Amino acid sequence: MDSLQNINFVFAALIATIFTWLMTALGSATVFFFKKVNPKILNTMMGFAAGVMIAASFWSLLQPAIERAEKSSLPHWLIPTIGFISGAIFLWISDKIVTKARLKLRTDKEVSHRATRIIMLIFSITLHNIPEGLAVGVAFGALNKGVSTVEIMSAISVAVGIGLQNFPEGAAVSIPLRREGYSRTKSFLYGQSSGMVEPIAAVLGAVAVTYMEALLPFALSFAAGAMILVAVHELIPECQSTRNVHPYVSTMGIIVGFSLMMLLDITL
Repeated sequence: MDSLQNINFVFAALIATIFTWLMTALGSATVFFFKKVNPKILNTMMGFAAGVMIAASFWSLLQPAIERAEKSSLPHWLIPTIGFISGAIFLWISDKIVTKARLKLRTDKEVSHRATRIIMLIFSITLHNIPEGLAVGVAFGALNKGVSTVEIMSAISVAVGIGLQNFPEGAAVSIPLRREGYSRTKSFLYGQSSGMVEPIAAVLGAVAVTYMEALLPFALSFAAGAMILVAVHELIPECQSTRNVHPYVSTMGIIVGFSLMMLLDITL
């Protein structure tokens, strides 16, 4: 246990999000091997990632937020609820910004339709990666306030869940770029670059909760709200795109992902 106390959890958050970034790069690297990824496999992976993220949002983020909020003088449900809603609203506003920027680019005659699609594809996924990096940073930064093997495994589970869903995201950027005529190398480089913001966001999140303990319940629930919105609004609809052909493939991916992460969080 003494060795756990000596861990620099800001550095641990950085290492964890380097892993999530590498998963994005690994997904982007599929452009070197495939011109087109099998939709059935891709949707199953997205469903699995959605299940992992939903489970991690509760057991690794919301539940610790509620437990820590009980020590506050405020009602124990207030801060987690506000944080959760704030995280979802933050990502919703971000999505609105992306949509407005997309419409502006479409009306700009100096910017080609091809360039518009590429810019918005990279920008939207990069923007979504910011709260994901924050989620990992907050989870690891929280360990400075009390560390155990269970809490470390919870933080790791958040990083694993986000890393898993980054793989199809990386492919979702690089493969369309390849179809647009970019070389495999450029498609890969642009695809993996969408995950570069995660280590930066993770360090900021870890530092914030390390030095501002009162912020911790809000930050944990904020990250959970952002993750739930990504899973429900982005991953689940996307993984259901082949529902008419394979009705339950992606759905079972969600169930398996959720069950596995729930099992890991409860048992470890």
